[in-house]
Amino acid sequence: MSEIGSTPGTALVTGPTAGIGHSVAVQLAQRGHDLVLVARDEERLATLAAELRDTYGVQVEVLPADLTDRAALARVEARVADPDRPVDLLVNNAGFSLKGRFLDNPVDAENAMLDVLVTAVMRLSHAALGAMAQRGHGGIINVSSVAAFLPRGSYSAAKAWVNSFGEWAATEYRPRGVTVTTLCPGFTRTEFHERMGVARDSAPSFLWLDPDDLVRQALEDFDKGRTFSIPSARYKAIATAARLVPNGLLQRFQTLGRK
Repeated sequence: MSEIGSTPGTALVTGPTAGIGHSVAVQLAQRGHDLVLVARDEERLATLAAELRDTYGVQVEVLPADLTDRAALARVEARVADPDRPVDLLVNNAGFSLKGRFLDNPVDAENAMLDVLVTAVMRLSHAALGAMAQRGHGGIINVSSVAAFLPRGSYSAAKAWVNSFGEWAATEYRPRGVTVTTLCPGFTRTEFHERMGVARDSAPSFLWLDPDDLVRQALEDFDKGRTFSIPSARYKAIATAARLVPNGLLQRFQTLGRK
């Protein structure tokens, strides 16, 4: 098992400029990790990098990239796989969702979402696993969602892929020294829903999580080699119940978190 808290190395984090990704970057810097930060907004990346260098004394590299752009994604893949500058931990956090239902969204928007949620995760994981398995150590944290357990359109389908892939990879590569943990948060107080145009009152207040708390728990779960990290007892219960309740009944709650 690769314990990220014991021997800090370099961590590459996608989507670190806000929300869960920002908390991941900060907490990894607190642990002493050097960082490679990947996002579209170069200005926000530079600001965050300067803050982390000044506050925690770690090395921070910025790599501006739009993960829907295959050429840009290839540059990130190359950085992940670079044997001369090894990445010890990959955090696939970048993502977004669409407010409308499937047929209400342009197909190109749906495709872009899958590019980020599935294609980028697969390709970056492929690059990381190849390098890490060869070295005999490393780790990946894939940020999925409790939505993966629920019938909520293509977003849920994409996250279900992340869950299935992560569960398989955790078993496949554990003997080769690589830990793969899939984080499945629920509603979280970040910019994620604001960017969708979704109000905070779209879901009951007790369902909203603090990003710092859930990231802290996720890193602890990763340190312990757990395959899944589902923050809070309430979301563990929801994930369990979703496996038992018929999809037809679950679909009645599709509008939750979309108003």
